[in-house]
Amino acid sequence: MFSDMRIRHKLLLSYSLLFFLALLIAFSIVYSILRDAITANIESELQNTTTAIYNLVKASAAVSTKNYLRAVAEKNHEIVRATYDEFVRGEISEQEAKDRASRLLLSQSIGQSGYIYCLDSNGIVTVHPQSQLLLSDVSEYTFVRDQMRKKKGYLEYDWQNPGETKARAKGLYMVHFEPWDWIISVSAYRSEFKDLVNVDDFKKSVLDLRFGKTGYSFVIAKDGTAIIHPKLEGVNILMSGEFPKDFLSEMVARKSGRIIYPWKNPGEDKLRDKLCLFNSIDDYDWIVGSSSYLDEFYYPLHTAGLVLLAIFVLTLLLVLLLTARLSGSITDPLQRLMQFFELASTGNFRLRMDATGRDEIGTLANFFNKFMAQLETYSSSLKQEIEVRREVENSLRESEERYRSVMEAAADPIVVYDMQGRVVYFNPAFHKVFGWSLEESVGRKMDHFVPEENWPETAIMIQAIQTGTVLPVTETKRTAKDGTILTVSISGAAYRDNSDTLVGSVIILRDITETKGLTKQLMDIGDNVRQTIGQDMHDDLCPHLIGIAGLTAVLRHRIEKDGSSDTELADRIIALIGEATAKARGLARGLCPVHLVAHGLFAALRDLAANSSLASSISCIFSGDEALVITDNALATHLYYIAQEAVNNAVRHAGATVIEISLFEDAGYLHLKIADDGCGIENDGKAGGIGLQIMKYRVLVIGAFIAIDSAPGRGTTIHVSMKWAITGQQSITPGSPHGPTGEA
Repeated sequence: MFSDMRIRHKLLLSYSLLFFLALLIAFSIVYSILRDAITANIESELQNTTTAIYNLVKASAAVSTKNYLRAVAEKNHEIVRATYDEFVRGEISEQEAKDRASRLLLSQSIGQSGYIYCLDSNGIVTVHPQSQLLLSDVSEYTFVRDQMRKKKGYLEYDWQNPGETKARAKGLYMVHFEPWDWIISVSAYRSEFKDLVNVDDFKKSVLDLRFGKTGYSFVIAKDGTAIIHPKLEGVNILMSGEFPKDFLSEMVARKSGRIIYPWKNPGEDKLRDKLCLFNSIDDYDWIVGSSSYLDEFYYPLHTAGLVLLAIFVLTLLLVLLLTARLSGSITDPLQRLMQFFELASTGNFRLRMDATGRDEIGTLANFFNKFMAQLETYSSSLKQEIEVRREVENSLRESEERYRSVMEAAADPIVVYDMQGRVVYFNPAFHKVFGWSLEESVGRKMDHFVPEENWPETAIMIQAIQTGTVLPVTETKRTAKDGTILTVSISGAAYRDNSDTLVGSVIILRDITETKGLTKQLMDIGDNVRQTIGQDMHDDLCPHLIGIAGLTAVLRHRIEKDGSSDTELADRIIALIGEATAKARGLARGLCPVHLVAHGLFAALRDLAANSSLASSISCIFSGDEALVITDNALATHLYYIAQEAVNNAVRHAGATVIEISLFEDAGYLHLKIADDGCGIENDGKAGGIGLQIMKYRVLVIGAFIAIDSAPGRGTTIHVSMKWAITGQQSITPGSPHGPTGEA
């Protein structure tokens, strides 16, 4: 509803509502502050008055009690003095005098349960109504120690008689009779002396206190009898049927606090709410309080509320008038501007507004005029651009059709991805090679297309595409729809839009599975021929040379026997034949490094380390598990040549001082590591030398994985890993990149 309103009405409603809420909140806060201030002042005044009455009554009662106990104590002091004088005159013995004095003291009662007792200066009971306490030491009590110290005066303390459930407030007055060292103590519970309080001493002071027109202070006994009241003195409110009773019962139960209750004084017509602050004097079972009608307290607040309401209404009316005038000054020019826009929508771009003012409306009119002038210019040029765009779109459509025809005719699979890796298009060759159809793949990622163990190099290719780098030809593997693992070579590049932003990539794949198989066969044939030549040299040429060396040795023996001087020449021939035999054995060992060594790959790698150490000043160390037996000679040969190539690179190019070769099995994986502390390999993105390429190719041939960890200045580690069956045979399935080392 609000969105369909005109701006004039929106401004009027919005500003009116805003000012209404602002004024309402402001006046509410002012009213609340006034009310809280008045309430606080009223309650403070009532509280102060109630506290003053409470203290006045307690002080008056305490003075009355003290005076009474003092009079009794001094009177009994005279009685004890009289019996003592009889003893002094010789009329009776001292013991008879003490007994007579004790009987006189114990015969008196103070209030309902008070009594007279005597102590000496050491806290020993000399007179007490309970005979079992006579001559007992009660100096452990605090008030007794006060008596022993003061000997005369008034004390207040809490005491619990035998048989009572709790201690009660008690007061005593004491005088000291020195001849017998008696501290004569007159004690009684203070609650039993309420009848001694002279209400007239403070009645006028209480009744003179007034609050508002009819507010007053009062003192009421807990049984409902009004002790001090301007109109109900002596009346039992609880027994009378003319007055509410619940409030008094609540005051008795709560003892102190604040209460609001309905009340009607004698001579009034109706009940009105009354505010009362009260407190309890438990010693006398009295309630003292100060009260007044709420409407009398809040009369000034009512007057202030009416004044605030009048100001609120007048301010709101003024705001409405100003808002209506302001909204009209804004909406009228906007209405004219809307009419101009409506005319401009018909194609009339020659309209102009009169910009007479310098405010925002005048500025808006100037902008409208400039806009219409620009629009008139753009309208004519837009028609020309539309024609040009039509021609460009036709050319782009023809170009797209031409490139699509080329891609569909290509023999290699081609895939077009967006930058999120979702398929945009692939050609029929892709469907023919891998089996997936374009309909089921468009808009989806081809993560299932990549074997798990080939994700490391795939991630590198994805990173290259995302940075706009041309992807060089890379060999990897991909999974066809029927589950067949194909060896492919991948190349591609990202392409950009008109704003030079990367929007996708074109990837070309070539199935080289059959080519790789043929290459492997050729390499295996070459290795077999090399092994055959090496074996022939070892089994045929070397024994032949050894035989020649033996015959030459016999010939030398005969020449030496004949005394000829040609023995030196014979020795030379024997040495040359020995060198030829050693070279033939070395060539045989190089051509067939594993098969020709009786102890297999372990011994061959150990010899490789030893020979490398002898041939250079580099420390080459081999460590491995002798229990590993590799029966596949082709596999052992490839692993040996990989290690040999890595060691040769470290010796010739790395400037290393230590080379470590290790061969071990861990969690179903066979690991070959060659590590050096040389200068490292520059990470310049190049594929590396021919030796490194041959190593990678051999790794692919045996179905293993190679990881090269190198950086300038911290050496190079070449790590080859592959699946390894329990029987010690090579697994047919390539290993997972998530194996023990996490390398692919």
